[in-house]
Amino acid sequence: MDRNEVRRAWNDVSEAYARNRDPSGSDAELVAEFVADLPENPVVLDVGCGDGARTLANLPDESVGLDFSRRGLELARTTVPTARLVLADMLHIPVRDGSVDGITAYHAVFHVPRESHPAVYREFARVLKPGGGLLMTLPSGRFQTVRRGWMGGEMFFSAPGREETLTQLREAGFTRVETTVADDPLGSSSEFVFAWLGET
Repeated sequence: MDRNEVRRAWNDVSEAYARNRDPSGSDAELVAEFVADLPENPVVLDVGCGDGARTLANLPDESVGLDFSRRGLELARTTVPTARLVLADMLHIPVRDGSVDGITAYHAVFHVPRESHPAVYREFARVLKPGGGLLMTLPSGRFQTVRRGWMGGEMFFSAPGREETLTQLREAGFTRVETTVADDPLGSSSEFVFAWLGET
């Protein structure tokens, strides 16, 4: 699926995903832990925010939710009315260099072709301030597939594998990387990574 097809797929399944997703759970609790390590009154960007219930709703007021599904952002406007919302692709974040204290990206990057993951992480590093942090889902396997029947539609998933993802983060400039396991939105568990951008 190309990027426009993935966008259309997310527009189609956004409501079903929001209905089936548990807004609580230990992965939501990771957000509070992450924010506690950021500066006071941080600027936080939630990449792939969708309807906003899982991460954006747990971030400080006026955090920025970014998604390239218009329907997802419409749902987020209702769920998190104080958030600033941006319709954009994570490969081209319309935010100036070094302007963000933290980024969350839950179950988001693996909807980008795996050959483009390094570019996503470089884009994260570009918009983060020196010492800024990233909290994201860490995919366990290596895959690139379209799942048909997912949430009543179809969806593209892609990842280069756990160790390659960690390597790509370090190559993008994230020097302190820690992992943990928590619940995921659909009732199983996933590994998450806290990564901190090295001082420049």
